[in-house]
Amino acid sequence: MKEIIDIGIGSLAFGFLLMIIPIIGFIYFKVKIVKETLIALIRMVIQLSLVAFYLEYIFEWNNAWINVIWVCVMILVGTFTTIKRAGLNYRFFILPFAISGFISILILDTFFLGFVIRLDYIFDARYFIPISGMVLGNALNHNIVGISNYFTRLTKEQDLYYFLLVNGNSKKNSLAPFIRSAIKSGLNPLIATMSVIGLISLPGMMTGQILGGSSPMIAIKYQILIMLAIFVGCSINLMLSILLANRFAFDSFGRIKSNLFKK
Repeated sequence: MKEIIDIGIGSLAFGFLLMIIPIIGFIYFKVKIVKETLIALIRMVIQLSLVAFYLEYIFEWNNAWINVIWVCVMILVGTFTTIKRAGLNYRFFILPFAISGFISILILDTFFLGFVIRLDYIFDARYFIPISGMVLGNALNHNIVGISNYFTRLTKEQDLYYFLLVNGNSKKNSLAPFIRSAIKSGLNPLIATMSVIGLISLPGMMTGQILGGSSPMIAIKYQILIMLAIFVGCSINLMLSILLANRFAFDSFGRIKSNLFKK
């Protein structure tokens, strides 16, 4: 395999010229997301630059406690981002969403790193942090969709929920149609992505490994495992988030609390 070609700072800066195209489109169609896009772009550059800097040290130290703390920080950032993007009240959802994230990562990392890849050191930074990050990053996107669907529908169609509840159904059965809708809306994009991998798109991890000099066959095997981990992690995270959030979203009489969303 040839050595990977480095990208110079000048070439990297030149690549940013592509952003002119969508920004012109936003201005032409009067879509007011130019400022938000530029802020997100600047944040991405700063954050990734910092990641490149301190991951060098994290990989060198390869300390279990440091690695675990870093993954915990990622879980908490994902929790706060999910709540913010879904427009929910932090007071009710920080704990259930954080617990869901911890449990999903615990299950996924233990199974895939310990029993599938069979690492001698399960907290190896080169595996533990990137795989946890990929699972959490995807779970964030699909959680926002699923959670937003669940609580928006539940709030707007609460008459249906109360109708089912007062007609002899348990709270679990009354919530079932809302939960089914949330899970489908949250995971359908991921199912669609899995169905076209290799035909329409080559995933980032696989492409990165190939560019880094790995054999395409090795890269494909890792990508299959990663997609399994992402789908299972997203499913566990979303379902647990809904189930645990239900303990905070209703009062003792099974009524939906009125202040679930931020004002």
